[in-house]
Parts: sequence; structure tokens; C-alpha cells
Amino acid sequence: MGVAQLMVVLDATIVNIALPSAQAGLRFSDDNRQWIVTAYALAFGSLLLVGGRLGDLFGRRRMFVTGLLGFAAASAVGGAAGGFTLLVAARAGQGLFAALLAPAALAILSTTFTDPAERGKAFGIFGALAGSGAGIGLLLGGALTEWLSWRWCMYVNLLFALPAAVLAIVAVRARAGRDTGGSPRPTLDLPGVVTGTLGLFAVVFGFSSAETRGWDSAVTVGVLAAGPILLAVFVLIEKRVKDPLLPLHIVWHATRGGAYFSSAALGIAMFGVMLFLTFFFQQNLDYSPLRAGVAFMPLNITILVVSAVAGRTLLPAFGPRNLIVGGLALGAAGMASLALIDAESGYLSVLPGLVLVGVCAGLLYTTTFATGTLGVSWGDLGVASAMLNTASQVGGSIGIAVLSTVFADAVAGHLGAPAEAGMHGYRVVFAWAAALTAISVVIAFVVMRSTEEQTARQAPVGAGVH
Repeated sequence: MGVAQLMVVLDATIVNIALPSAQAGLRFSDDNRQWIVTAYALAFGSLLLVGGRLGDLFGRRRMFVTGLLGFAAASAVGGAAGGFTLLVAARAGQGLFAALLAPAALAILSTTFTDPAERGKAFGIFGALAGSGAGIGLLLGGALTEWLSWRWCMYVNLLFALPAAVLAIVAVRARAGRDTGGSPRPTLDLPGVVTGTLGLFAVVFGFSSAETRGWDSAVTVGVLAAGPILLAVFVLIEKRVKDPLLPLHIVWHATRGGAYFSSAALGIAMFGVMLFLTFFFQQNLDYSPLRAGVAFMPLNITILVVSAVAGRTLLPAFGPRNLIVGGLALGAAGMASLALIDAESGYLSVLPGLVLVGVCAGLLYTTTFATGTLGVSWGDLGVASAMLNTASQVGGSIGIAVLSTVFADAVAGHLGAPAEAGMHGYRVVFAWAAALTAISVVIAFVVMRSTEEQTARQAPVGAGVH
């Protein structure tokens, strides 16, 4: 499960490093370049809820193995692509199969480890791999691009997916479908599938469009208006349908709802910080792609260490609310320290911020994974797991779009030399990231009521704490 989650997360960043080489090799324009990233994000973000529910209905091991094999096939096609269109299609295929396997992995983990001590260790490992995946993607992408070819940033997924599929077939106990208690098998909520998928697609596409076309573009305005409307219709449908795609009690529970919100907040912060620090390392400090990947290692190591400690020791002792609120506060402090960099700043100037953001991510990844599925009935674990990934994906899309706009406006409004304007843009972006994260601290504190958390903290998986 950990290997699969690592692959899904690192694939969101490993291609970023390879984009310039892929663009030179396949000769596509700058305007088309963003679709290599967007195609994956659109398919993954919009289909996660459907993928999670398919696992609930038809068997999570089946969906997990199908997702892995499909992801491997799409990666092979992408690596061999001779043109832009085929590469974009392969990236969309990766997103589609990732939407099957990511919720299944988390749901299998939740049903396998029910003892509180084992659960803490398992989610600590899972959170560490998921949290460090983006940084590992940058490092691995830089090494493969520099030493081999950009195509190996696609082919390398076969080394993750195929062994994980074999191990899942051998080691994971199959349990067909969802528990029905002798009643007829629930049906797939097709109106919910259509409105939920299109709504999420519109939200992710809208923020991606804002980054490239601008916030005043007719396309951007149209899809960003359509997204919330479709999601509102989706909620109305879910209130009335017999077998909803997303049972609303899953998200209304204060602790789980706080976990989903915090996952989105972390997505905004992490995606934004890693994107602009990558620019800072390569454009301002003159690092090669490989060296830029190595520069993120303190972040990765911190996430690995903190995740392990959080799952095993901190979560049982302090509970989800304290860890999430404290982690977000440390993240805000780390981003505030990054907002102090200037033209004279070197790597040591950003190191404290990297470590603090790493502590934030280590605490939140483990805590949100463990509590986002806690107390959910067995038959709904897949869709509850999908909500965590959906929140992170939507949060990342929002973060990149908003912070990219903030950066562009800050640079355009600066009257100094281009280098000074760029540095001013970094400071403004990190200050905005710190402010958004600080606001999320307050929201998480209010949403996650301590009385409900005490019930959730000790509840075994499948206890139906609604």
C-alpha cells in the first residue's frame, strides 16, 4: 500500500522536472506544456470519489490491482510516446487509474490494521511515504532526466506498480464487495457520479485555467461558476438518493471533516512552497535539476521522522485536533520565515523554513490519513479515503493557481530590476502562503470539536461513528 501511494504522489512532481527535456524532444509549445501536468490532475481529482465507491462495491483489492496494472500500462505508453497528444492521453490514463488505486490503498490499510498500536505505526509509515513522495519525485526526476532521459520519469513507474500488484495479489486478503447484511447489493449512484465528477472537474480545471488564461478569462469564470453549482446539485442528490456516492454523514462528522479540510489546507501550502522553492533553487541559486531535488532532502527526512513519531506516539497521546492545529501553526511559521529571503540569501536561509514545513506535513499526513477514515462503516471506507485524496488534490490546484497569480502580480507591480522583482515575488508568495495557513489554523481549531474527537480517537475501524 505504501509503495502504491508513494508512486501516486511522486508522479505529480517527477514529470515537472522532466518537462523542459520532454518539450525539447517532442517539440510542443509553451502554451501546451501545462497540459502534461493538468491532464493527470484533472483525471485524478475528478474521478477519485467514483474510484473510491467502485472499491466499496466491487472489492478493494480488485480495484487496487486494476489501478496498479493500468497505471503501469499508461506509464509505458507515456514513456514511448512519439508526440504531444499521446503523452497527454497517457498522463490522463495515469490519473484515471490512480483514482482507482489511491482510495483502495487507504481503505485496505484501514481494514487491515484495527489495533490502535498497530494502526498508529501503519499510518505513520503510510503518511511518511505519502508526505515525502513529492520531494522524492523532484529528486528522482532530476536524476533520471540528467543521467538517462525524460522518458524514464514515466518508465520508472513500472518498477513501483508491477511488484506492488504482485504483492497485493499474494498478501492482501480479498473481500468481495461491500457488506450488505443480506440486503440487495447497493447500486452505483449515477446522478451523483455525473454531478460530482463534473463538479470536481470544473473546480480543478477552473483553477488550472486561471493559472494559464487569467482569472478574467471567460473559460475560467464559466467553469469556476459551474463547479460550485454542480457540487451543490450533487449534495442535494446525495441527501435524497437511496445509495449515495458520498454518504454526507462522512463529511459532517467534525473530526473527519476537519481532517478533510486540513488535507486541502496542506495541499495549498505544500504544492505552492515546493513549486516556488524549485524556481528559487534553479533560477536564483543556479542549481541543476538534480541538485534542486537534493536540496529538498531535509524536508523529506523531516517528514519521514515526524510521521513515524506522530503515528506511533503523538496521535494516541494528543489526539487529531491538537496535532493538526499545532502542525498547521508550525507550517505557517515556516512559510513566514521563507518570506524573509532576499537577494543575498543562500540555501541556509531557507533551511529552517523547509524543516518547519516538513514537521507540519509529517504531523498532518499521518493524522489526516488515520482520522479521515476512523469510525466509518466498512462499506464506506473507500469513498471516505477518496475524500482525503480529493481534498488534497483540489487544495493543491487552488494553491498553485492562487499563488501563481499572486507571484505574477507582485513581479509585474515591482519597479526594480527583473532579479529584484522576482525576489519580491517570492517574498509575497510565501507571505500569502503563511497567511492562508494561519487562517486554516483557526478554522481547524473551530471545526474539530474536542468532545467528538475523544470519541473518534478510541473508536475501532468500522464502529460506525457517524
